[in-house]
Amino acid sequence: MTSSEQAFGIYIHWPFCKAKCPYCDFNSHVRHQAVDTMSFAQGLVSELQWFEKATQARTVTSIFFGGGTPSLMQPADVAAVLDEIARLWPVSSHVEITMEANPTSVEAENFRGYRSAGVNRVSVGVQALNQNDLKSLGRQHTPEEALKAFRLAAQVFPRVSFDLIYSRPGQSLATWREELTRALGEQQGHMSLYQLTIEPGTAYFDLYARGSLVVPSEDQATDMFELTQELTEKAGLAAYEVSNHAKAGQESRHNLLYWRYGEYVGVGPGAHARIGGAENRRAIAMEKYPETWRALVAERGQGIVEDVKVGLKEQASEYLIMGLRISEGIDLARYEKLNGQTMDPNKIAGLKSLGLIRRQGDRLMATQQGRALLNALISELSH
Repeated sequence: MTSSEQAFGIYIHWPFCKAKCPYCDFNSHVRHQAVDTMSFAQGLVSELQWFEKATQARTVTSIFFGGGTPSLMQPADVAAVLDEIARLWPVSSHVEITMEANPTSVEAENFRGYRSAGVNRVSVGVQALNQNDLKSLGRQHTPEEALKAFRLAAQVFPRVSFDLIYSRPGQSLATWREELTRALGEQQGHMSLYQLTIEPGTAYFDLYARGSLVVPSEDQATDMFELTQELTEKAGLAAYEVSNHAKAGQESRHNLLYWRYGEYVGVGPGAHARIGGAENRRAIAMEKYPETWRALVAERGQGIVEDVKVGLKEQASEYLIMGLRISEGIDLARYEKLNGQTMDPNKIAGLKSLGLIRRQGDRLMATQQGRALLNALISELSH
């Protein structure tokens, strides 16, 4: 059994935010009245109980609280969820428990409560280090508040990630160099550095379609990507995934589980899960709208709106898409077993000659140049 098949993760989705960021296409919702957090936490517990019956005896190796803004959860609710996971499944003594956190003061105050509950890693959504861009991104904090919260997180939690978005409206290569250099002076071993994408259904998409939002050109964005690789590498942070950089041992084990196409449970509004071995792989999705989800869970113990078997060829495609994002690439034997046929050696040779992929034993991986053209690379290899 491979490490990806042994790893078993649990994702918990908390859908609420203080405000909807204009670039965000995640399942997040703003409520202008108090949220009954306890009832939503009880819903998460109910779904965990359903999944325990649907999964074979597995040992939990990672847990991830995402959103939305999970750092709006009460520490007691986080503790209740973690206690229930420990009751339902064996939990590894080395389990990684991550929470995404916004660096506003009210949330930073809860850091010690989350640590007491069991959280041992936080991913701090700084996103920008200048006030105008933070305002444009819809963030609720200042650069100073962000750095203060990050430094506090670094004192409270054993592991922290510093998260930024680049290729933002009006951003130049020079300003990104200055900002990333400043962030590299603060980081504690892990950085998530995401290139802004304009997603349908977001406020940014509407502004972009009207010509009111100007973002760096494709060439400028490529230059920023290459600069990002250069500066993080110099700082000793290896690019273990397209947008993620870490010192050895600081990689996000939960996200690696996704990229290695492992098995995971997903609970909460809009959460997804992939459970079952290759022959019985199931793709499960939850109702997105929080109050509808809560009503479904109260009625039947889970909020599932989709539960389908994933065919072997579809698994091969998903494995290729996820696996080429990471520096270790894919196991060709696993891919070909799922796909039912070998990968065209002529395609491999052609892409290798272009410097887009490399092969090491039975592993196939994208080069830095290939990762910058990942969608085209995956399309070429899968057809």
